[in-house]
Amino acid sequence: MENVISVKNLTQRYGRGRLIYENLSFDVPKGSILGLLGKNGTGKTTTINILMGFLKPQGGECRIFGEEITRLLPQSRSRIALLLEGHVQYSFMTISQIEKFYSNFYPAWNRDAYYGLMEKLRVSPGQKISSMSNGQRSQVALGLILAQNADLLVLDDFSLGLDPGYRRLFVDYLRDFVKSENKTVFMTSHIIQDLERLVDDCIILDYGKILTHQPVADLMRNLRRYEYVAASADEPLPDNIEGIYSPREGHDGREFYSFLPQDETRRRLAEKGIAALSLSSHHVESLEDAFIGLTGRY
Repeated sequence: MENVISVKNLTQRYGRGRLIYENLSFDVPKGSILGLLGKNGTGKTTTINILMGFLKPQGGECRIFGEEITRLLPQSRSRIALLLEGHVQYSFMTISQIEKFYSNFYPAWNRDAYYGLMEKLRVSPGQKISSMSNGQRSQVALGLILAQNADLLVLDDFSLGLDPGYRRLFVDYLRDFVKSENKTVFMTSHIIQDLERLVDDCIILDYGKILTHQPVADLMRNLRRYEYVAASADEPLPDNIEGIYSPREGHDGREFYSFLPQDETRRRLAEKGIAALSLSSHHVESLEDAFIGLTGRY
């Protein structure tokens, strides 16, 4: 399958100090929607800035449409639509005026994509953007992004400032649009529930590395929340055990998360002197639960 984005061994630091990540590698196949998840400071926006050529990587290679990002041809760059901030600048314009204004800059402009979303918002073409709520203004910005008719959409925290109703409206509209038009999307969001309904694959970043990269359906099926009873109050938590994430003391015992089967999990615990009485496993109930289970609560 053709990859629209290909990242190999990407390394980046804040100045000469803290490592953001090292040897980060992933691909985004054509026609897919990939969500990049991580806590604040794990490098989500940094990754987008590198992919867009705003920031030079300190190591590794990034390609879009097969071209190295620092040498991306103008015609290739025109195939990318980028949203870094979800609000419209020209609020003195009306819904129809701003569509006509933006359409002059994009030869492949798809006005139907824009007005389709405006109809969902139930706003009239003559309505001024200044009279709209912040959520509606964000939707106008998102509609203008879709209308660019780009092959690759890059959306950084697209749902910022949207209430639950508008987020749900746009998530459903975006997924239908992307699948019907065979577009590719690379996106981040702090609202994990949105991505569960929207993305095909997800990458979960920790500080300095990828914790997992797999389809959302596989993640939900494969990740388990384990519970057990400690043999004694002095028994240590299973910290620093490969394949075990976010161990903590719960109300009714101890818990952690893992992709490992139960027999292998018990064996690794036993190697560290942890008896793990009454060990049981449970499916995670949501992508947000999976995210917190892998990255920790704090």
